[in-house]
Amino acid sequence: MAKENEAQEAPAAAAGGAAAPPEPKRRVSRRLLLFVILPLVLLLAGGAGYYFFFFKKAQDEAKANAEKPPPPPKTYVFYNLPGFVVNLPSSVAGRTSFLKVTISLELDSQADVQKVQAVMPRIVDHVQSYLRELRPEDVKGTAGISRMRQEMLDRVAAAAPGAKVDDVLLQELLLQ
Repeated sequence: MAKENEAQEAPAAAAGGAAAPPEPKRRVSRRLLLFVILPLVLLLAGGAGYYFFFFKKAQDEAKANAEKPPPPPKTYVFYNLPGFVVNLPSSVAGRTSFLKVTISLELDSQADVQKVQAVMPRIVDHVQSYLRELRPEDVKGTAGISRMRQEMLDRVAAAAPGAKVDDVLLQELLLQ
C-alpha cells in the first residue's frame, strides 16, 4: 500500500514540479449536525435558561433580604395581677372544689401598665366573675386551660379598652 501511494505522488510531483492542488474542505455531515451538535446547543441553551429563571431569582431575593436589617426584637412589659381563689360549683352534692389562679398580663408598653392600674378593680371583677362561673370539668385538659386563658384575655381587654393586652400568662393554677 505504501508503494501505491508513492507511485501516485511521484507523477504529480514530476508533472510540473508544483505543489499538489489543495484538497477541498470537508463539509460537516448533516448527521453529525443533526444528532450531535444541535442537541448539544439546545441542551446548553436550556440549562442557561433554567439557571437564569430559577437560580438567579433566588440569588436576587437573597441579596435583597441580606440588605434589609432585621427588625428589632419586640419588648414586652409584664404586669402581675393579684392571685384569685374561688370556690367552684360541683356536680357531686356536698363536695366543694377550689380554684387558685395567679396570672400575669403581657402588655405592649410601660404606658399600658398605668392604664391597667387605673382600671384594676374592674379587671379583678371581670376575672373573678368569670372564674366563679367555671365548673371543675371546664378547667381539665389543655383545651380547657386554653379556653380559660382566651376568655380571661377577652375579659381583661374589655375591662381595659385603652391598654393593649397581648396575652394572659398563667403563673399558678391549682384545682382542689
